[in-house]
Amino acid sequence: MENRIFSGAPAEGFAGFARAVIDVDRIYVSGTLGEDPDTGDLPDDVAEQARNALSAIDETLVQAGASIRNVVQARVYLTDGADLGAVASVLGEVFRDIRPTNTLIVCQIPRPGAKVEIEVTASIAKG
Repeated sequence: MENRIFSGAPAEGFAGFARAVIDVDRIYVSGTLGEDPDTGDLPDDVAEQARNALSAIDETLVQAGASIRNVVQARVYLTDGADLGAVASVLGEVFRDIRPTNTLIVCQIPRPGAKVEIEVTASIAKG
C-alpha cells in the first residue's frame, strides 16, 4: 500500500481507512479534526480547531510530496452554522491565494467536542 499514508490513529484500523490516498496526481486526505497536536485534546474554540485541522492536513500533504498550496477542493463540516464566520475567517487566511473549491455542510460529528472537520483533495500537478 505504497499509495497510502497512515497516522497510526486507532480509528484507521477498526474503521478501515487511510489518512490519505495518493492516486496518480491527486491526494485525497480524510476528514481531519482539530486536535491540539501536543495533547490530542480538542480546543473549545472552533477557529483553533480549524487551524489545527488545516495544519495537520498540511503535514499529511507534505508526507505525500505536496503542501496546503496544492489543495484544489475543500469540504468543511460544522456542527453549528453559527460558527461559519469564525471558520470562514481561518479558511480565508489559509486559502486566500489558493482559491480551491469549497463545500460547507452543517451536520453532526461523532466525537464529543468536535466542532469542525475538514477534508481536502490536492493536486500534485498543480503548481
